[in-house]
Amino acid sequence: MATDALPMRLRAQALADGGVQVRVLMRHDMETGQRRGEDGARVPRRHIHTVTVWLNDAVALRAQWGPGVARDPFMQFTLPSAKVGDAVRLRWEDTAGESRSAQTAVVAA
Repeated sequence: MATDALPMRLRAQALADGGVQVRVLMRHDMETGQRRGEDGARVPRRHIHTVTVWLNDAVALRAQWGPGVARDPFMQFTLPSAKVGDAVRLRWEDTAGESRSAQTAVVAA
């Protein structure tokens, strides 16, 4: 999968009214297992199934995904208790056992 080698784009920015907005672009082909390749054979199912986010050292979010998520998924969410300088780390795992992770510090608005 060519897009696996590309890094995630993870941003965490403090909001004026409190909390932190986190945005992440994950590079992944997200194959459903139903598409056929040029040779007519089905492309094997391979998609991100777990996304975990840590705020400093505590798990802040865990998501379970299925094959219906689009290629190169974008995810945005708010961490209400985060503040400038906190560490935000995100890790995904796919059905083939691959994983990627990224970390960033929360920046001011």
